[in-house]
Amino acid sequence: MNTRQNRGQQGFTLAELLVSSTVFLLMAGAAFSLLGTSSQRFKTDSQVLTSFQEARLGIDQITRDIADAGYPPRSRFSTAAPATNLYAAGPFAWAGTAYPTTPCTVGGNCTTPGAFDLIVETDYDGTGVKWIRYQLAAGQTTLMRAVVNKPAGGTTPDTSTSAAGVLLPYLQNVMNNASAAQITAIRAAYPSMFPGGNPVPMFTYTCDVTGGNPAPCTGTNNPADIREADICLIVQSQSPDAKTNQLRLVELHGLGRRVNPNQ
Repeated sequence: MNTRQNRGQQGFTLAELLVSSTVFLLMAGAAFSLLGTSSQRFKTDSQVLTSFQEARLGIDQITRDIADAGYPPRSRFSTAAPATNLYAAGPFAWAGTAYPTTPCTVGGNCTTPGAFDLIVETDYDGTGVKWIRYQLAAGQTTLMRAVVNKPAGGTTPDTSTSAAGVLLPYLQNVMNNASAAQITAIRAAYPSMFPGGNPVPMFTYTCDVTGGNPAPCTGTNNPADIREADICLIVQSQSPDAKTNQLRLVELHGLGRRVNPNQ
């Protein structure tokens, strides 16, 4: 009787313990590996989402500035000749020729407005006319922004908005005007981006045409003719994708449409 009880109470053998321990370790290792991959994936997705949100906020701000371009007009003042810093001479300021007496041509001798450079002339906060500049220099990936009060005279928009300590970082990892080496690396992973290996314009302009519908700006249009600016931002994530080990990109578009009339 005692012999049967002892046999029924026998535990696991050493071989069984070794097998079960091995199985447990394999399952635990797989679980921790999956957890690590999931954690890295979540981190990457969070960074892409952050880049997307920052780019979207950036486009929203640019479109708001363009919508307010050209305000206030001369008609706001009762005096015959209001000071030049009290009104916007036009919706967009320019560089490359005399301002404000000699407008440049968009796509011609204008340094700005250009594909990667735009100066908005507006009174967006009710405290006076300001110049707001967005600039993405060649080979750079940081979009810069400047906001300065329009002076009474003597200083051009280009000089005022590019002074030291005025043009400040606004949005990081904007790849539209990246270096040739960076564009080549991106095209290796995303062949359809950057057609021909060329930078992608951040601003594409539509101008008012006399006697016709608005059309793409040509070398005969000056900044006062600009009606709309199509905004494109290509933003790159800070860390590689956990699965593909490649940097991820998002391309966002917005449309800034000037509401105020020409001066």
